[in-house]
Amino acid sequence: MLKFKCLVLDHDDTVVQSEKTIGYPCFCQTLSRLRPEAVLTFEDYVMGCHNLGFVAMCREKWQFTDEELKVEYQDWMEFIRVNQPVPFPGIERIIRRQKKEGGLICVVSHSNSVNIRRDYETNFHILPDRIYGCELPKEQQKPAAYPLEDIMRRYELSAEQLIVVDDMKLAWKMSKPLGVPFAFAAWSKAEFPQLTEDMRSISDFTFDSVAELEKFLFE
Repeated sequence: MLKFKCLVLDHDDTVVQSEKTIGYPCFCQTLSRLRPEAVLTFEDYVMGCHNLGFVAMCREKWQFTDEELKVEYQDWMEFIRVNQPVPFPGIERIIRRQKKEGGLICVVSHSNSVNIRRDYETNFHILPDRIYGCELPKEQQKPAAYPLEDIMRRYELSAEQLIVVDDMKLAWKMSKPLGVPFAFAAWSKAEFPQLTEDMRSISDFTFDSVAELEKFLFE
């Protein structure tokens, strides 16, 4: 019997390794065009996304206008079109076991649904049951409660039948008001101990490896 009927997965840096190979280098390219004097370390990028969220970081730290955000989005879509991230080892086994045992896989991400479908088809030969990506209106994207509320309504599930697995605080903010358990995907943040400790202190569960999550879910 499944511990959770619905596994709600983030995509970037939870399922696929993209922060260092996609997000950061792409954003540095955009900054070099829009803010050529800027210097951005990888740590600054990660902590900015963690503390503010990516879009808020663009607006508050770099004062991006709406037009500049459109430029950034176009840059990112082109970059990820030709650079596909690889999954974390072991995550495919979790996705396959969840589906094989009759469970649901829903993705709540700030990535684009087109890219998420491509990654699932290419790497797992499985499509998620639902995807809530960046093409949704802003008020329906995490940390808004809409994705989880829609999942619970659509599949007639209670909060305890879901678990959110994510590497970022915005997902915790989405799940906490609804009482949905939140698991921190710490395997992508091992080189940032302070961030990891911050997330560990607020999360219902913390998993330092994909294998730990698999054992928790199925054994």
